[in-house]
Amino acid sequence: MAKTLLEIEGLKKYFPVKSGVFKRTVGFVHAVDDVSFSVSERETFALVGESGCGKSTTGRSILRILEPTEGSVIFDGEDILSCSTEQMRKKRKDMQLIFQNPYSSLNPRMTVKMLLSEPLKTHFNLSSKEVQDKVAWMLEEVGLAKEHLNRYPHQFSGGQRQRISIARALITEPRFVVADEPVSALDVSIQSQILNLLMKLQRDMSLTYVFISHDLNVVRHISSNVGVMYLGQIVEKGETENLYERPLHPYTKALLSAVPSKDPLNKKKRIILQGDVPSPVNPPKGCPFHLRCDKAFGPCSSSRPELKEVEPRHHVACHLY
Repeated sequence: MAKTLLEIEGLKKYFPVKSGVFKRTVGFVHAVDDVSFSVSERETFALVGESGCGKSTTGRSILRILEPTEGSVIFDGEDILSCSTEQMRKKRKDMQLIFQNPYSSLNPRMTVKMLLSEPLKTHFNLSSKEVQDKVAWMLEEVGLAKEHLNRYPHQFSGGQRQRISIARALITEPRFVVADEPVSALDVSIQSQILNLLMKLQRDMSLTYVFISHDLNVVRHISSNVGVMYLGQIVEKGETENLYERPLHPYTKALLSAVPSKDPLNKKKRIILQGDVPSPVNPPKGCPFHLRCDKAFGPCSSSRPELKEVEPRHHVACHLY
């Protein structure tokens, strides 16, 4: 059995809401509200859900790009939330982020060579020749050529730019990567190429991913385990195939009902959710989903359901179970 590399326990991230002349805090946005999961080495754990459910904030909080409000992030046996700034800087080479939009994540004034050399100069004491060799190797790994080294980001297509972003994240040879919607800004024809590249690099470099996406077909293709988020909380998690074939939470069922069937003769019944997502500033009491759930009953409006294992390796936060 694979070793657990990352363990998230009770992770919370609240953003203050300020108002008035003196900018007093009048409330908090509950962006991530008590999230827990673990990821084994060389595994891909996916976070899915509607826009605004807290997926990206969770990923950034894990890496301490955003400082969590509460909780623990155990990476390779150490709680990184207790690390000093200097200790965290040293860990950055092992924990990297692939951004959603390669148009904004790459400095337009730097060539590819400069972009890929910078992380090496920051984290390692290498000679110019070693840096040059490493950059050339990484560029080849992501499917680009040496003649691209002296070009600027605007001289590449969207897919090529994302390859450069991936190369920049992986050139320090990290153990863990958060991939934040890495294909959502790309044409559909390019998405599969980038997904296959990520899977190849995972095998070649023994990488562990937290993969963030709203595209359920993409998630099924790349992940081994899935966590479904709603209003800052994980409402269901389990092995990918099991969760897709036997969704338990009403929200998960509604999400999966919207995925087009591969067989045109097999028409699925679409579950249309009523109402809007509640405000994360003032989340409802009890189950966060009960205001939109057609299965809601007594305890749903008063007590928050725990995320419980109702089948082997299949957890759900729902009073129906």
